[in-house]
Amino acid sequence: MAASVDASSSSYDRMKEVKEFDESKMGVKGLSDSGITSIPQIFVHDPQTLSDLKPSSNPTAAVIPTIDLSHITSPAHRPDIVDRVKAAAKTFGFFQVTNHGVPVSFLDETVNAVKAFHEQPLEVKAKYYKRDEGKGVMYASNNDLYRTTAASWHDSLQMWMGPEPPNVEEIPEVCREELVEWDLHATKVADDVMELLSEGLGLERGRFKELTFSDSRALVGHCYPYCPQPDLTVGIKAHTDPGILTVLLQNHVPGLQVRHENEWLDVKPVPGGLIINVGDFLQIISNGEYKSVQHRVLANSRKESRISIVIFFNLAKWREDGYCGPLPELLSPHNPPIYRDFTPQEFLENFYGKGIDTKSLIQKITIRN
Repeated sequence: MAASVDASSSSYDRMKEVKEFDESKMGVKGLSDSGITSIPQIFVHDPQTLSDLKPSSNPTAAVIPTIDLSHITSPAHRPDIVDRVKAAAKTFGFFQVTNHGVPVSFLDETVNAVKAFHEQPLEVKAKYYKRDEGKGVMYASNNDLYRTTAASWHDSLQMWMGPEPPNVEEIPEVCREELVEWDLHATKVADDVMELLSEGLGLERGRFKELTFSDSRALVGHCYPYCPQPDLTVGIKAHTDPGILTVLLQNHVPGLQVRHENEWLDVKPVPGGLIINVGDFLQIISNGEYKSVQHRVLANSRKESRISIVIFFNLAKWREDGYCGPLPELLSPHNPPIYRDFTPQEFLENFYGKGIDTKSLIQKITIRN
């Protein structure tokens, strides 16, 4: 653990190292490809974070649910699917869906396209490297690099697909066709799942769609390259997603873990499956019925890069009074609000004012009795 001790010494200028790394535009993929045998200090995490970084060793550990959507339009089967989705969102906050309508061959093509982008030479990727998180297309390492106390071992290609899609020509050609199509497929899956979640709350099937829950979308293609010291850093640190819902496609390289009943569970990819998880926003608007849960990615000790393609679905239009909070139709004298209403400014300041974290907005708006 000497590196973590060194990282806090008075001679260590963290911000100088961060700036040098950022301005190199090489990302952690560039560091990994250069053949380094030890990671820079800016990536070393504190002993508390590092203390339990390991794959699950409990053979009886729970497994996040896998839900078959093949009979989603069947009146006979749909109520059972609604119940299963509701239970998964309430208990685990994570689940996988199969038979979701997206061809498995296209899932593979999308993963390969994102991998191809990250495997391009530095000089090709560098022209996309910037820090402009709120719009357009951005390639960078760690979106919270300047806001966090320790960087994580991943690079990301990020683009906002809605409500205002980017100029298609801005998307790197090597993955352009696949990501534009993936946005359409993933949004259809998200809309299907949101209908099930809406019904699970006793609401009309199209209520979430009407509230623009899938209109604001950020697509992120993560690369977790080989890390020479995976016991000193993380792929992405433990956090909850701030938005409504997340749809994730990953390759076969492991690393994703979900926190459940004080234990870290490995999420093993199901062939042809997509991972769905509840965001903080959905926990709030459901008045705590659905739960966002901590998840993280371990640093990759394999020579092959871990690839994941994520779409974060967010609210596009807030209420006319400029606020959002638990849906009024879910509240009653027997089910009073447990969260106060909040503004877009509060939401954005909370996210962009620090590194990624766990339920910090929820903690701020919880009504204390």
